[in-house]
Amino acid sequence: MSLRFSVRDIVAEPHAVTPQLTAKLRIDDDAGRRVHAMVLRCQVRVEPQRRGYDDAEGEALRGLFGGRERWVDTVRSFPWLRCDTTVPGFAGATEVDLALPCTYDLDVVGSAYLHALHAGSVPLTLLFSGTVFVPGATGFAVEPVPWDQTATYELPVLVWRQMIEQYFPGTGWIRLDRDVLDALAAVRARRGHVSWDETLRSLIPAHDGVVT
Repeated sequence: MSLRFSVRDIVAEPHAVTPQLTAKLRIDDDAGRRVHAMVLRCQVRVEPQRRGYDDAEGEALRGLFGGRERWVDTVRSFPWLRCDTTVPGFAGATEVDLALPCTYDLDVVGSAYLHALHAGSVPLTLLFSGTVFVPGATGFAVEPVPWDQTATYELPVLVWRQMIEQYFPGTGWIRLDRDVLDALAAVRARRGHVSWDETLRSLIPAHDGVVT
């Protein structure tokens, strides 16, 4: 079976319970056989070496890649998302929505990378695998999705930022160890701060560019 995958678009899903992008995926079967169904698995990888970065982005990415003098060794593709879907039967070609659940947890490499970008696009590669059910001598046959099936896409940074703003308007979040959270709560109570923002600003030196 000669399968080809391409990404027509990736959009922010406006009505999901949690942050989600949706990939508009096209699947072509050059063999022209009837496909009963397909169980499709996908890994989405970020290819950071395929774009440039301004000074502000370079500084924001220091925690991931180190200084620019190290980027020749440290800037490599990395996995971002894994997702699955079931493709209904089709003949020749079909289009299907592939849900890409996202997180704004900055401890996740993909989120930290995207958070550091201001404009442009994020180079993505989608790697596909799975199982295809087609007509066979006994009714149907099972074939694997070839491991070399991939698709590339340039995701606008603005699409990701608009999605995050929709679910976390004007805010973000980070995970903290329990003891760190307890210590921050004690500082907040002792100083009589009315918000966590006020507590954290009070702990960041003024020379770091944060108004306290």
